[in-house]
Amino acid sequence: MTTATRTGRHPSTLATLWRSTVGKKAVMAVTGLVMLLYLVAHMLGNLKVFFGPDDINGYAAWLRTIGQPFLGHEWFLWIARLALLASVVLHGVSAYQLSRRDLAARPSKYVHQRRRAGYATRTMRWGGVILGLFVVWHILDLTTLTVNPVAEHGHVYQNIVGTFGRWYSDVIYIVAMLALGLHIRHGFWSAAQTLGANNARRDRVLKLTANTLALVLTAGFLSVPVAVMTGAVN
Repeated sequence: MTTATRTGRHPSTLATLWRSTVGKKAVMAVTGLVMLLYLVAHMLGNLKVFFGPDDINGYAAWLRTIGQPFLGHEWFLWIARLALLASVVLHGVSAYQLSRRDLAARPSKYVHQRRRAGYATRTMRWGGVILGLFVVWHILDLTTLTVNPVAEHGHVYQNIVGTFGRWYSDVIYIVAMLALGLHIRHGFWSAAQTLGANNARRDRVLKLTANTLALVLTAGFLSVPVAVMTGAVN
């Protein structure tokens, strides 16, 4: 007897959708696109470091005033952070649950062991773990400034130069951005399939878009630590 039969109530449409494999894939696709839009905006903001301290510090100060006087100081930033956090959590939970279902659906015994997962699947799983750990480090480094050697609130330029002046910060960031590029490349294509945007005619364009987005975002994010390491930004 199901829970719905025992209680006399049927689960809501959203609950039914969430429990289904298709629903979880749709959640992953939509939240992935939300995070992709954030990454594009974040990369463009990071590139302001090449225009000097006044430009990027002024941009950071402007972000805290968006929506005023209707919104209070930093309200927009906190709304955006909460929306992004919800997307990350839903994306991660969906990915984990789909992975568990995939493992449970496999036959347990074979004379010849089946190949566990394709390259794309393994990349998405391990890339997701790497990016999750990096997000924690990145927040501690450049948001709360807990592990930043400079830690000057309101001085984004100086904080960026400070963090990328350490070799291990550069290694962490570079590995994470390479993982991000692969995640975007495979994720964009997967999201297009889930949302039904792909077909024989559009496949080539979608693959080209996925590759271009991954390349541009990876190169854009990596240009900042490389510039600090080479002295172009100091």
